[in-house]
This record gives sequence, structure tokens and C-alpha cells, in this order.
Amino acid sequence: MIDKVEIPGIEYYSPAKRIGELLAQKFANDPHFYFFSPDETTSNKFDAIFGNEKRAWGLPVKDGDLPEGPDGRIVEILSENVLFSVMTGHLLNGEKAMMGSYEAFFSVITSQILQQIKFIKQAKAVGWRKDMPAVNLLSTSTCWRQDHNGFTHQSPALISQLLASPANLVNCIFPVDDVAAEEAFYFMLNSKNVVNLTTFNKIDEPRYIDSHHAKFLFDNGGASLYQFASDDNPDFVFTAAGDIPTHETLEAIKILREDLPDVKLRFVGINALSYRAIGTTENKLSREKFIELFTENCPIIANFHGYPETLETILENYTERRRLRVHGFNEEGSTTTPFEMLRLNATSRYDLAIDVAKALGRTKLVEKYHDILENNHRYAVKYGQDLIK
Repeated sequence: MIDKVEIPGIEYYSPAKRIGELLAQKFANDPHFYFFSPDETTSNKFDAIFGNEKRAWGLPVKDGDLPEGPDGRIVEILSENVLFSVMTGHLLNGEKAMMGSYEAFFSVITSQILQQIKFIKQAKAVGWRKDMPAVNLLSTSTCWRQDHNGFTHQSPALISQLLASPANLVNCIFPVDDVAAEEAFYFMLNSKNVVNLTTFNKIDEPRYIDSHHAKFLFDNGGASLYQFASDDNPDFVFTAAGDIPTHETLEAIKILREDLPDVKLRFVGINALSYRAIGTTENKLSREKFIELFTENCPIIANFHGYPETLETILENYTERRRLRVHGFNEEGSTTTPFEMLRLNATSRYDLAIDVAKALGRTKLVEKYHDILENNHRYAVKYGQDLIK
């Protein structure tokens, strides 16, 4: 538990590695827990689990292999379809499990997940059915980091599909850092009769919030004010869902405070989304709380991990579309540098800052930000790395 973060955004930790440590603890304490994955447990930085459990394996174990054996509870098969089917059978026995995969390949089992949502809905209406542990999906290796994979590994499509399900049995969770990822892990383990899709990156990310803040997000409608990045009576409200989009948004606020010191800004972090709402299925953000956080009339500039239309549709349930400028993944990119992925999809800190500069008629500032983006593009093409970190 992290009681306090002295300076937000200074220390870096991997959300995926923290999840791996928590999975290892779960294996040690629950002899019935299983983890399902394609061949990506190690590459997704969950490999701490091999300290407490073996991979299911029926062939002879060779020197140099990871811990393996016929009674292993880490099940790796290069078929998301088979893994999901076996996992749901295990859940029907009342025992808990999780499944991890690259974000792009979770979409392979979209139909199966949607069928499972139908089953949960019907099962809840049958008196003799016991509650079932949640279907917990850990989605990493996301569309925003293409360090050695290209266009084929970019897809947040499952998020949109699940949030469109009117059964209201899906939580899409976006932990901002390793601390929030830990709280998300416990939320998933304690959930019943829902599907939880938690999306995060495996690289080291800035730590922004403490454990109390992370828990507050789940208990209070999935959104909160980040005091360290917010002014009273703001002229513009920034918001983000997703670790990398949040980082870029907070960096945009830093840039604007330097270039436009008289402009008041606010940042609202979004931790979870569900059907037509910010927050979880059982704890949605009210319209009254939305107004308290986002004000009644301020322009809202949003940065989203997934497709911008998905978040825009949800925000339109709270306020008028004219207030919104939503950025997100636009199916652009390839095997390129991290900041270039952001530039290509107009989700970088400078793209967000341009929204404010344009709204205020600051043409010179707009040109300055465009020039910075173009300079990074030329440098990345020539040297294969970013000027902007």
C-alpha cells in the first residue's frame, strides 16, 4: 500500500510487473486460482508468477525451462478461444481465475465474451444459480507502444464492443499507474457476475496517485480531481482515461501553464467506464458529480486510450457535444517511435495544447506546437528515436 506520493509523476514503475507480483501472491494463497495466457506471460511482464507456480506442461522438462509440470496452474496455449472456454468452465465451478493477453488479440474472442455476458444476464435471473466470479481480462501490450510490433498489434476494438453492451455487465478499467493497477486487481478479484477488462501498459510509467486515491476512484463513480494539476474556477477542463493518454494530458497542462500562465486549467482522471457512463456497473458517476468535476460550461478536452467516438458517446450522456473535443486512437501508426504514435493519432501533449491555443486565438502558439511536432517527426524518421520523451 502506498500512503502518499510526494511528487506526482517523478518515480516510474511498471503496472504490469505489479500485477505479476499480485498474481504470484494470489497463487501462493489460493490453491484453486488459475492464470490463462497465450505464449505472452513473460513478454507481458507477469513473469513474477513463476516464482510461486508452474506452467501446465505434460512433456519432459529440460534444463533452462521455466518451472513446468502436469499440475501447473499457469495455462499457456496459443489459442485465445480455447483459453477463454477453459477459464469460463473454471469460473462456473466457483473458483477464481484471470486471463492475460496482448490487447490486439483479445478481440479474437469478442463473440465468446459477448456470449458469456448473455449467459451471466440469464443466470442472474435463475434462483438456483450461484454467483460466479468475474471474468477478468488483463489487457496489455497496447496499441500505443509499437516498439517491435507494427500495425497488426494495434487494436482497442474490444473496449468499444464491450461498452456498447446494454446488459450493463462490463467494467472497462484504465489504471493510471502501478498503484491504481493494484487497486484494480483487488476490484477484479472481488467482483462477481460481470466482465472486467483492465487495460494498462507493461513499460515503466509515472506514479501519480496513492492507494487512498486509487480506492476513492472505485468508490466514487470512477473519476476524480487531480489536485496537483488543477486550478479553481477553470477556463478549460482536461480529462483522460488510460495511462499513456493521462501522462500526455498532464504534460500538456505543464506546457500550457508555462506558455499561458493566466489560463486556469483542471484535470479530471477517469479510472473506469461502463455502459453509457463513467464509473463501474454498480457505481456510476452521477450527473451532479459530473458537473462538480467538469463544471457546467467549460470546454472539455479529453484524451482516450481507445477510439475517441467511444468516450465521446459516454460524455454526451452527461453534457452537450459542443463542449467536447475528444482525442483517441485513430488507427494510425506502425512500428515507429512512442511519441510518433501519439503524434500520428493527435493524442500528444502538443495536440492537446493546440486545442486550447486555437480556442484562445493564439495563432503563433499553434504554429509553435506544430513546429515542435514536425521536428520530432523528422528526427524520428532519421534516427529511429524521439526528441520528446
